[in-house]
Amino acid sequence: AWKTRKDPLAAIWPKAQAMLGEAPELEAKALFEHLMCGVPPGEVEEKHLRTFQRRVKDWRLTNGPGKEVFFTQEQTPGKVLAMDWTDMGSVGITIRGRALKHKLFHAVLPYSNWEWAVRAHSESTLSLRAGLKAVLGRLGRVPQELLSDHSSTATHQLKRGSGERGLNQEYLSICAHYGITPRTINVGRPQENGSCETSHGHLKRRIRQHLLLRGSADFKSEEEYDGFLVRVLESANLRRAKRLGEELAAMPETLIADLADYRELMVSVRNDSTIRVNKMVYSVPCRLIGVKLLARIGENGIVLLAGAREVARLPLSRGDRGAVIDFRHLIGHLLRKPGAFAGYRWREELFPSTVYRAAYDHLERAGGAADKRYLEILKLAADEGQTAVENALEQLLATPRGVVSAKHVREVLEAWRDLEREWRERPPLPVSLSIYDALLDGGEESECVLEEVVA
Repeated sequence: AWKTRKDPLAAIWPKAQAMLGEAPELEAKALFEHLMCGVPPGEVEEKHLRTFQRRVKDWRLTNGPGKEVFFTQEQTPGKVLAMDWTDMGSVGITIRGRALKHKLFHAVLPYSNWEWAVRAHSESTLSLRAGLKAVLGRLGRVPQELLSDHSSTATHQLKRGSGERGLNQEYLSICAHYGITPRTINVGRPQENGSCETSHGHLKRRIRQHLLLRGSADFKSEEEYDGFLVRVLESANLRRAKRLGEELAAMPETLIADLADYRELMVSVRNDSTIRVNKMVYSVPCRLIGVKLLARIGENGIVLLAGAREVARLPLSRGDRGAVIDFRHLIGHLLRKPGAFAGYRWREELFPSTVYRAAYDHLERAGGAADKRYLEILKLAADEGQTAVENALEQLLATPRGVVSAKHVREVLEAWRDLEREWRERPPLPVSLSIYDALLDGGEESECVLEEVVA
């Protein structure tokens, strides 16, 4: 075919070909903008970008480098269980209105696509223990291989000197316990764990759809949310039952020995009523000072045992430094020694929320014994409940020239209790059902009845 007009890209295309040959990954738009800077104004215009993009696309088809080939793999029933963690922040789950930050430990049998997931706080060995225990317990059988990636510290650790990542000893011991062989995908090749990676998106989409059917993403408790997850997964696995049967038939019948989903550590309670667990400091009831305890560290918290008796439960911090101080453990002694509050090392932990901090700042501005008066409020919170006292403090702080003190907080709480008692003791409102029949009849009489009902 004869060209009927001048090539608008003649000034830049030869150089573009040379640059694409050296760096085929160059994007057309970036290359076009770069080359535009080297030609006289008006020789190549912005309107020629689409023409340039089409020409680059044609060049890639005829001269571009070969692309990576992904070879479809035949899956063997009962051989592999793929596992990974996925973050659930984008799904928007809330517990009584507060966002639930969590992940899912997610495992998939690639042959049947059977899947199971367990809520986890982090990618930790503890969540791996709990998750794998739940998955294998649900299956009742153990596959030959457990497939994971390189990215999680729950499975891998850096080898000294080489900088390479190898399987950590605790993960190897977990696999040995279940008689399952650990296998890892190649670095930078997430597609090798494609069954699990792809299933993450499918599971989140399914959860979102069930939330829409439910009408809300808010739950009364974490346990209610866990039950919701179980129903979603059971529903998804129903249509996989046939191929799952093939998988189960291929797995040997073995007795799955129970694996503890916690680690144990001996700790001593120091004279400041704290213990140290994994570089974190935790307060404990002062009656335990000087006692050696067994700490069972699980995914959902720490259980302290004296012999076989449980003596305390603590929330597990996800940090590796700092302290978790419960004011209830210390408030009695702090009230007897209020001077210790100002210089206490973990003083900031004694403000359970920003409202309590605002109350303390208010007391400081008012002058006087701010520390002692704040500790009296904390003692009231220990007796009456942290949330109730916080709500009362909010009301007092919002009142112009309001006075904040334990006495005034107690008065607010008593006023609320009196109001609640009054409502409970109020006799039920008598209702005559006949007036609703009159409403159905219509006319002027119904309008009068409606006014009576509203009144």
